[in-house]
Amino acid sequence: MRSFKHISPPLRLFHGPDSLTLLGSELERLRARRAVIFCGSSMSRSSGVLDLVRSKLEDRCVGVFDGVRAHSPLPSVEAGTRELMRLEADAVIALGGGSAIVTARAASLLLAEKGNPKSLSTSQDERGELKSPRLLALKLPQLVIPTTPTTAIVKAGSAVFDPITKERLAFFDPKTRAHSVFIHPEAILTAPRELVVSASLDTLALAIEGLISLRGDPISDALIMQALRLLGLHLLGRSNDHDASVRSELILAAMLCGQGTDYTGAGIATALGHAISAYCGAENGVIKMIVLPHALRFNGDVTGTGLAKITASLGLASASDPLAAVSDALRATASRFGIPQRLRDAGIPREVLSEIALNTMADWWLRDNPRPVRSAFELQQVLEEAW
Repeated sequence: MRSFKHISPPLRLFHGPDSLTLLGSELERLRARRAVIFCGSSMSRSSGVLDLVRSKLEDRCVGVFDGVRAHSPLPSVEAGTRELMRLEADAVIALGGGSAIVTARAASLLLAEKGNPKSLSTSQDERGELKSPRLLALKLPQLVIPTTPTTAIVKAGSAVFDPITKERLAFFDPKTRAHSVFIHPEAILTAPRELVVSASLDTLALAIEGLISLRGDPISDALIMQALRLLGLHLLGRSNDHDASVRSELILAAMLCGQGTDYTGAGIATALGHAISAYCGAENGVIKMIVLPHALRFNGDVTGTGLAKITASLGLASASDPLAAVSDALRATASRFGIPQRLRDAGIPREVLSEIALNTMADWWLRDNPRPVRSAFELQQVLEEAW
């Protein structure tokens, strides 16, 4: 019998047309009366959902920060921090996709810690090991109203892009996890189809890498395998992603995957996806779908047990060659959604592959790849195959 530790953080989930009616009572439970909504400019212009949220908050909403930008650039996060300070916020409501959720979390973290962002982020020591500083200050409660199926909903980490240094700053603090999540049909129908697809593909890649990780346990396996089953049914198996019920299932899949991969980590496809997206601004899900089959091949025989879980979840258990079956399913899905299957077709120049590989070596997710990555050269080989 092996030893493992699995501690589930608290989460209050409200799902369905009546979910937002409980928004005020959740703030009351948190003794919060000065909530600030974080969203993108497009959400603030299409006022229907934003007005709905504000109506449920009544006098508990003191302002809206609509400066959220794609990939959570540091200037946007710092602007959000200043707004939280100016409005004397005592709670944050993220309304939107991953960028809104991460920006709200990171802004709350910078507000509380009052340090240089670089010094608060995960760093690599002289031995190449990744270290996260202990961030002890209390953080504002986070409430999330998601519009896209992103694993960021339930995560404690916040990845912020510094446009000056081109670095991806990773902040980690369990105190920034969502206290409450509200899945409402009007909110989830606001997201463009391509964002729903990309976010779901990102979940798919993370789930597959989570199951081949060597750090899983029976509970994390159950969470991720159910996430894959939902993705197999609602993403791989059908295309009616404009339906609110389908989108809500994809969001639940993302939350299950996000919870499960807290214990398993991911691997090189996730890490490379972060570095490439930071370089070119492409959607994470699209890039990871290109890289993932090559990452699976890199890991080779180490993925045996994990591949069995993946094929069982996706209805491919009878395949004689599990790796080929999963890779074929990934390519078929990419083809169905019109996603490029080579990095060159996604606009990635070959001459930047070595730089991307080097930047990836500092990514936190890389440490959980089942086959240890010894050098940036190994990552560059994977990128060359994907190019």
